Formats: sequence, structure tokens, C-alpha cells
Amino acid sequence: PSAQRRVVESGAKSGMVQGANQGAALHGAPWLRFDTPILCLRRPLWSSDSPAPRFSRFFCLLMATTHLLYLHGFRSSPLSAKARQRAAHVAAHHPAVTFWCPQLPPSPQAAMALVAEGIATWPRAAMAVVGSSLGGFYASWVAQHAGCPSVMLNPAVAPARDLARYIGEQTTWQNPEERFYFLPEYIAELQALDMRGRPRAGPELAIIAKGDEVLDWREMAGRYPEARQIVQEGGDHA
Repeated sequence: PSAQRRVVESGAKSGMVQGANQGAALHGAPWLRFDTPILCLRRPLWSSDSPAPRFSRFFCLLMATTHLLYLHGFRSSPLSAKARQRAAHVAAHHPAVTFWCPQLPPSPQAAMALVAEGIATWPRAAMAVVGSSLGGFYASWVAQHAGCPSVMLNPAVAPARDLARYIGEQTTWQNPEERFYFLPEYIAELQALDMRGRPRAGPELAIIAKGDEVLDWREMAGRYPEARQIVQEGGDHA
């Protein structure tokens, strides 16, 4: 549908980073890499009777990014594979870019307070935010308040609903010995951060895997109807 301006990739390999980059290359757009601090988005002309979009015309929005924020997901950390890959790529290929992936506290309110303080002096016209899962939900909040481009990777749509069953003691994926408590009051904090229904404040790119075993890809796609979308066949939440 034209409202969703969707790019569909078939046969993608597991893994959002590899799959998204391969999808861009397959469709003649190797510059569409969410692991680079240059965001360049094309608007394809969707053809419902064709398995792939046709780029007969294009709209390219270039923004030179000097500051890149990466937000990890629930029970994750800066030690996640995606966070480490992004940090390594930026350091190797864009050493002049400021890259920050903070360890987010369990409290959503405290997490966004930490982020807001950390990016307070960043140039709004030259920053971007990338978020994975719950980090994608947070990325939408940051983008709304900073007016910057955002990239969401399998974003959580309704974490206040989905995380209610995780109230209690939890462990992190990267270090099972590290424990924290997800408190009941965090649900209301998540509700307060929900940006659904608000006009987007900057360009959005949503990268979504149909094979996500945690989140419903249809709900993710429906959450960002005005975003440029890469919807992968297969893949998983990680």
C-alpha cells in the first residue's frame, strides 16, 4: 500500500543487520545501510503485482550525521551483538562521528532522563537515533523530542502491555549473573513515553522481520505507516 511505502525483501538471512543491508543491495540501493551515519532513504513506487519495488522515481533525503545514538532493548546492554557491530563500524569507518550506546536503567523514565541529559548538547540537525526492540520504542520518543531521524529495528509497539508479565527479578541476556528488578510502576512510565498517534518529528525507517518470534510484524508495520519500511521475509527478533 502506498501509505506504508514499504520495501519488501524476500529470502533474507537471519539477523537484522545482515538482512537489511543485503535487502538494500538487492534492490539496487547499497547506500541504504542503517549501520552508516549517513541516512539516505528512497521512496519506491509500489506495485502490488510485482514481488519487488520499482525505483522508476526516487526521493533521496541526505543528512550528514555527526552524532549517532544507539538504544538497546529490554534485558539487553551495550554488549549486544548489534550494539557492538554498530560501535565497531562507526569507529572503523566514521571515526569523526560521536557514537553513544548507553546502558539503560530498568526504569523507562530514568532511561530517557539519562538519554536526554547525554544528548543535551548534540546538534539536532546532525544527529540520528537507532533503536532495537524496546530501544526502538525509546528511539521514537527521542526522535519526537529531538526532531531527528530515527531507525527502528523490530521495534516494540506496546511495551506497557507486553512487559507486564516480566514484573519481578530479571537477568540480562549478555550476563545472566547480572540481575535487576522490573517494577510495577515501570508500566505507567512506559505508557507516558508512548508516542503513538503523534505526527512524526523527523524521517523514520523501520526494519521489520516477519519471522520475529517475540513481536508481531503486522503490528510493527502498522505502528509506522508513514515510515520508510524494509519488511524481511524470515529473520528473527535478534
